[in-house]
Amino acid sequence: MPIFKSKTLSHFIRATLGVFAFLLLLTIYLILAKADWQAWNIALALIFVSLGLTFGISAFEQKILSAFNRALLHLEAVKTEDYSQYAKSEFAEGVTADFHRELSELSNYLQTQKSQYDQHAMLLYQLIDQLDTPMLVFNKKQKLTYANAAFAGLFGEPWQMFRLASPKFLGLEKKDGDWHLKDKSEKWQISQSEFIDGGERHQLLVFTNIDAAIRASQLDAWQQIIRVLGHEIRNSLTPVSSLAESLSTKLETEREKQALSVISERCIHLQDFVSRYSSLSQKLNLNIESIEIPRLVEKLKALFPEHQLNIHTKANRLNADPAFIEQVFINLIKNAYEAEATSIDISFTERKGYSMISIIDNGQGFANTDNLFVPLFTTKQQGQGIGLTFCRNIIEQHSGSIDLMNNTNKVNQGRGVTVNIQLPK
Repeated sequence: MPIFKSKTLSHFIRATLGVFAFLLLLTIYLILAKADWQAWNIALALIFVSLGLTFGISAFEQKILSAFNRALLHLEAVKTEDYSQYAKSEFAEGVTADFHRELSELSNYLQTQKSQYDQHAMLLYQLIDQLDTPMLVFNKKQKLTYANAAFAGLFGEPWQMFRLASPKFLGLEKKDGDWHLKDKSEKWQISQSEFIDGGERHQLLVFTNIDAAIRASQLDAWQQIIRVLGHEIRNSLTPVSSLAESLSTKLETEREKQALSVISERCIHLQDFVSRYSSLSQKLNLNIESIEIPRLVEKLKALFPEHQLNIHTKANRLNADPAFIEQVFINLIKNAYEAEATSIDISFTERKGYSMISIIDNGQGFANTDNLFVPLFTTKQQGQGIGLTFCRNIIEQHSGSIDLMNNTNKVNQGRGVTVNIQLPK
């Protein structure tokens, strides 16, 4: 029948009950007509019965639909992740009560799941903040919604300055399913993953400094080599040094004693040499302080009174370990003067949350800049190849960076070296 093909429950209820109401009115009419009621009395009776049936049908419809309407409100709240609203059933028992009870249990389950997702997301964001490698979060519209402090080291500004920026605006492009950073792709490798936060899918990009990873691998390899060599050298030098000292007390001629003294001295020197190299990549116990740059400059000038140091300061302080940062300056300045520099310009500035240090000399420069930070590599006849590696280790453990390059501008006539150091404030 057409009434049973209704598209809505409301229409189905009205049509079905309407048919039964019509049949009831028809029955009443036939009964009253057979009872010889007058026409106007029959009409009046049918009107009263029709009104009662209309009211009854409307009340029945509202009673039935209210259960579904309340359930719809409950589901709408669940869709918006509002689990504090519950729809109370019109009936205390039966299928409708069971239906609303299941809805409430579903709501409680989803609330528990959401709490777990929120905790996982919170832990993820806390982890992102703790890591010192740049990490960026984009929402489903490919807009930047979060990043950690390391973002500033890569893009030069805190991530809040780029909130809701697109990957293209940040110089990111996707090729063959992988992200790349324009102009810096040879230095950074980008890993990507997805997670859900607030019911929305987010994309996490993790930047890995390939140069740093390669350097760490190289240092680890050098450290293992030095550890093995150092063990063998110490095992050989200790008895040689002990034997030389023992023999020197038994010899009578001064020449023989002097020869044994040289042997003992060289043994001590080699032991010290190995010990210094073994500490190249060890973790430093840094004591970061706010250093007054004028006082640091005074110390440097006092250490090199016979040399010309031109100091330019546009900053008052920098954050670093005083002892280690002074050692970095000493090593770099000594390198410059050993390369026949006649003057050195040192400048201190600040930029975008970083202390910038520039050291420019007019010495001979480097014949080969590819192996400057390789342990044991040196261009000096008496060099040990440890100074620059030690400097970089100190700066990087300050979460900073150091770069060296030969001068090419006309001011220095292509002579000398420029050292740029960047330290976080």
